[in-house]
Amino acid sequence: MFKQTFTALVLGATALTAPAAFAQDWREDVPVFRIGLLGGENDADRLRDNACLQEDLAELLGVPVELFPAPDYAGVMQGLLAAQLDYAQLGASGYAGIYLQDPEAVEPLFVSAESDGATGYFSVMYTLASSDITSLEDMEGRTLAFADPNSTSGYLVPRAELTRAGIDIDSYFAETGFGGGHEQAVVAVLNGQYDAGVTWVSGVGEPSEGYTRGNLRSMIDNGLLDMADLRIIWQSSQIPNGPIVVRTDLPQEAKDIVSDYLANLLESDPECYYSVTAGEGQGFVAVDHSFFEPVVEMRRMQTEAR
Repeated sequence: MFKQTFTALVLGATALTAPAAFAQDWREDVPVFRIGLLGGENDADRLRDNACLQEDLAELLGVPVELFPAPDYAGVMQGLLAAQLDYAQLGASGYAGIYLQDPEAVEPLFVSAESDGATGYFSVMYTLASSDITSLEDMEGRTLAFADPNSTSGYLVPRAELTRAGIDIDSYFAETGFGGGHEQAVVAVLNGQYDAGVTWVSGVGEPSEGYTRGNLRSMIDNGLLDMADLRIIWQSSQIPNGPIVVRTDLPQEAKDIVSDYLANLLESDPECYYSVTAGEGQGFVAVDHSFFEPVVEMRRMQTEAR
């Protein structure tokens, strides 16, 4: 399964060759720096949004940088576990899934700070504004689209919080399924395939504008959504923002170059920061594994319950 998934990534990869640079030992071990891009958005938008990251890191690292747009979250997770990717921006649940399989596989570097300085975001449930669904109670007997089984806001947290609220997912909803990613789930709701879906938002700013950051904001920016067509009917408690991770055994100099670049990205190139983080924010905040321990435990419990 992994070989098929990753072969698809390789075939879809785009590469940017760095300028000539003096060869250094670690570059012989890392001749290409490979960035995994989570599924959930169409490939053209993902590649365009991360083009500045690709170009900048190629210049700074002195090696070609390749972007691998995975069809789903699992593709990037498997690529990191197999050391076939060097860098990715994950959700907290995706990081937890990797950690539970191999605690030494990846190292979290940063999370994004929202425009109000918070380092957390929210899951929201949305439905068509034209529907008669105005609350979670109205969703009984209706259909719900989760985003991806490895998504924090698009599956792990809403399932856990609804269960804690006394809702039996399998009996409360007429049907649940996966949209194939955050963007695809919204499209499925807009097309009437599901009554509602769940996705991620910063929780900051105007809901009518898709908030300051998140999937809804990105879809609006890309001309794929008019928030007048959706209604938000539920919001989760705050979720830890997902990490930018690197392969743990990546040479330290490469890690330092990446870390220095990200730490200064908002100041050096605000447009690139907006593009790669899906909206507005106050820059990157350094984190370690302890930041994600609650989500790791939540994922562990959900896996065991299954």
